[in-house]
Amino acid sequence: MKKVLILGANSYIGNSFREYVEQNYRGKFEVTRVSLRGDAWKEADWSEYDSILNVTGKAHADIGNLTEEEKQEYYTVNCDLACEAAKKAAEDGAGQYIYLSSIIVYGDSSNGGGAVHITKDTKPAPSNFYGDSKWQAEQKLQALFEGLKVDARKNNIVLAIVRPPMIYGKNSKGNFKMLVKLADKVPVFPNVKNERSMIYVENLAEFLCLLVESQKSGVFLPQNASYVTTAQMVAAIAAAKKRKVHLCSWMNPFVALAKKMPWKIGGMAGKAFGSMVIEQELSRKEIDGYQRFGLKDSVERCV
Repeated sequence: MKKVLILGANSYIGNSFREYVEQNYRGKFEVTRVSLRGDAWKEADWSEYDSILNVTGKAHADIGNLTEEEKQEYYTVNCDLACEAAKKAAEDGAGQYIYLSSIIVYGDSSNGGGAVHITKDTKPAPSNFYGDSKWQAEQKLQALFEGLKVDARKNNIVLAIVRPPMIYGKNSKGNFKMLVKLADKVPVFPNVKNERSMIYVENLAEFLCLLVESQKSGVFLPQNASYVTTAQMVAAIAAAKKRKVHLCSWMNPFVALAKKMPWKIGGMAGKAFGSMVIEQELSRKEIDGYQRFGLKDSVERCV
């Protein structure tokens, strides 16, 4: 039986992973959750755990109107705290440390709606402090684990960095929640032919289960088996709710115009209708078989 410690007691992804394990891996996994708030976690013993899954993080909601102090909190939680927890995992003798990063380390499509196509040669290039906080955490963690390799006093703990794209699922927040609201209300929607990598939360949970079982190290980019346009996602949500949304190409010029507008409007249009995809081969190279649910099935399970 694999023992997994989730860092992040109230995390949506952590809770979804735990529920998925209870439904699909009962008897194979034992999952415990702990909060990194306060100092109590520092006194616990993590030596019994095969994997430490760090899903603690400050998510990017509206990052356009934050003070410098609020921005710094992203680095404190997403970077400094993650490294502190990793050091403890190594010192206690855990087997694997999994850090949940984000595809956002490669930038995003909000700057003019430009397409981002991630290949094995694409280098991280964060476009905002949220992405930078994740990227800095990755670099510091990799440096930490490189140091552990040459320190004979440390155990052979391995580091796995996971960079998922947009995650959606039942009761998820963020962009998917906004698309659900649109699918509930609008009769028509722009039929823009963008492409997005996304991952359904149960597909991500299955990926994490396989990652724990394998005890592999490295950088991983899980995603659904197919790309999806924003229009397809809205239409799928509407269909799951027994509604009909008409996808209209005549609206596309208005989207193109909105992308060119300055400040927040242009950024939101670029983010919503830009393209950002991971090369599919990268998502199945090391771990495969986790893409259990397609778009139709996953959306129906959500709504």
